[in-house]
Amino acid sequence: MMSEIPAEMIAIEIASPGPPEALRPTSRPIPAPGPGEVLIKVAAAGVNRPDVLQRRGGYPPPPGVTDIPGLEIAGEVVRIGPRVTEPAVGSRVCALVAGGGYAQYVAAPAVQCLPVPGALSLEEAAALPETFFTVYYNVFMRARLRSGETLLVQGGSSGIGTTAILLGKAFGARVIITAGTAAKCAACLTLGADVAINYKEEDFVARTLEATGGQGADVVLDMVGGGEYLARNMAAAAVNGRIAVIATQGGSKAELDLARLMARRLWIGGSTLRPQTVAAKGEIAAGLRKEVWPLIQARSLRPVIHARFPLREAAHAHALMESGAHIGKIVLVT
Repeated sequence: MMSEIPAEMIAIEIASPGPPEALRPTSRPIPAPGPGEVLIKVAAAGVNRPDVLQRRGGYPPPPGVTDIPGLEIAGEVVRIGPRVTEPAVGSRVCALVAGGGYAQYVAAPAVQCLPVPGALSLEEAAALPETFFTVYYNVFMRARLRSGETLLVQGGSSGIGTTAILLGKAFGARVIITAGTAAKCAACLTLGADVAINYKEEDFVARTLEATGGQGADVVLDMVGGGEYLARNMAAAAVNGRIAVIATQGGSKAELDLARLMARRLWIGGSTLRPQTVAAKGEIAAGLRKEVWPLIQARSLRPVIHARFPLREAAHAHALMESGAHIGKIVLVT
């Protein structure tokens, strides 16, 4: 197997911070798996908004991590590093990585690898890690969404949003989403959302309260962040509600009404995934494998893939993501 691995690979680098055209194919050495890592021959890689931020120069990789963008991949394990017992060479896996996904090969921590579930293709599996890790960690591990509760998802047609719909429904929650067009709202309803709110035409706070009999949402997953959204999310949340902030597309500053926070006993938490330790990500992966992977198999859950592009056309994939026209995930195929 080792003799079949070339010395060089095609990867996508960021020539300099800028527009999608800053992404360009290049040749790089094949990475060597270190202790606790495996080398994966990449079949497909997911495209995520943090990749766009990195390309613009606003989200640099953590110290010691490759400058090649890409946070999730799927493919075949072709080499293992020291102290790795699983996955074995030849295993089909998907993996969360801190960088390097836009390439033909990537070294990934073994504990951040998960088996490709059920009958999913490698392209579908590549669309799982970043969004499933993010949603499971923030909505279920931190905000503790339970069966019978209501989840409000800001940006329901995004990769994170469609994943939140799938997992929320699979765990027995009622799901309300916001989206910016009638078509996106319709797509989210088809995917399983109970209520879809066009935030450009309706007040999502009033609609959420109406849909919950005045109670509000038990958990709010917020990808907008700053500006007026924090106050509006608090107004849409139930007593003892939990608000999970995972992005700042609306800005990083907001005014917090502490009196409302205390009166309604609200919890507000934020997180980023990429800088966390391998051990922390391994714990999330273990939870996914135990709690979510059986649901994918039993319920035939499949990620929503909007478009596929060849690896060399990563710039076109980023242009599509920035347009906001996609519903679900964008995938690069090697």
